[in-house]
Amino acid sequence: MQKMEYKWIVPFTILAFILVLVNCDNSYYRLRYVPKPCTLCNTRGGPCCMLMEEGEGICCSGSVSQNVKYTQFNSITERAVASRGPVFNRTYQKPSPWSIEFWNYTSFIAAAAQYQPYGFGTTYKDGGKVSLGKMEVAALLAHIGSKVTCDDNVSVYERVTTCGLCNYKEKNTSFPYCDENYKDNYPCAPGVAYYGRGALPIYWNYNYGEATKDLNVDLLKHPEYIENNATLAFLVAIWRWMTPIKENQPSAHDVFIGNWKPTENENLANRVPGFGTTMNVLYGDLVCGKGNNETSMNNIIDYYRHYLDRIGVNPNEAGPQELLSCADQVPFNPSVALPP
Repeated sequence: MQKMEYKWIVPFTILAFILVLVNCDNSYYRLRYVPKPCTLCNTRGGPCCMLMEEGEGICCSGSVSQNVKYTQFNSITERAVASRGPVFNRTYQKPSPWSIEFWNYTSFIAAAAQYQPYGFGTTYKDGGKVSLGKMEVAALLAHIGSKVTCDDNVSVYERVTTCGLCNYKEKNTSFPYCDENYKDNYPCAPGVAYYGRGALPIYWNYNYGEATKDLNVDLLKHPEYIENNATLAFLVAIWRWMTPIKENQPSAHDVFIGNWKPTENENLANRVPGFGTTMNVLYGDLVCGKGNNETSMNNIIDYYRHYLDRIGVNPNEAGPQELLSCADQVPFNPSVALPP
């Protein structure tokens, strides 16, 4: 396989969207990606359950809806928006009632259910004492929250603690994000623009094409489906979380729950399983390897710790700073700044 390159999109006009790592090698075409199923712990006599009881192994049990309740989810989304009160009297953007309704619990659970068999939001370790699944939901929502919360003009602390989910697409929709180098595999549909959409925004025709292949929804011809369907908007985000960006690299899911085992070279690059490396997987050198004062990295960490608290997990369970941060990690992939 030839060496792959990657484009980073610089969405100057997006209110809260962060930069997005995307595959940009027109020689690359992969087969439909299906994650490895997670071993279920449904019976006490099962091998996985016995390992869990002995404090070993990683297994899956239950559902995302059991791990994250309606009220906990709403404390991050709808209730967070409603609680801001006087903030609306200032000049900050107020989310529309449509936006508040769009990012809803039912849609999130419906999307999550499609990836539960592969361990999303349902993973346990240490004999079932630690719900990695619950923490994983907070981790994904932290990435989402850092991109689609409203009020970009307020302080980071105010956004994290008081602002709910708002944006569902890029504000500047005039740039087409059509790469004709992919016309054979992922041809651009006439009159269609592939700007950022969804909870973890995707850009460019080739990424919409990859999502089309894996999710069996024709987003290449109809990317607007993401804007109009909250379940699909969440599903694309979970797909990004569960899917490796590049062959022979882990997914954000795998590095978070510990399915990924670093090689000697990765250890030398300071990449370790944990939340910090999810930022490396998703954003590469636009966030990671820039030291402890990198703003975007610290914002996402703040969201994660706060969201853990909202769903009933002690933020201290997130671990030490070296697991939360990617400040000293060598980025997985280089980036190319491409202003629209």
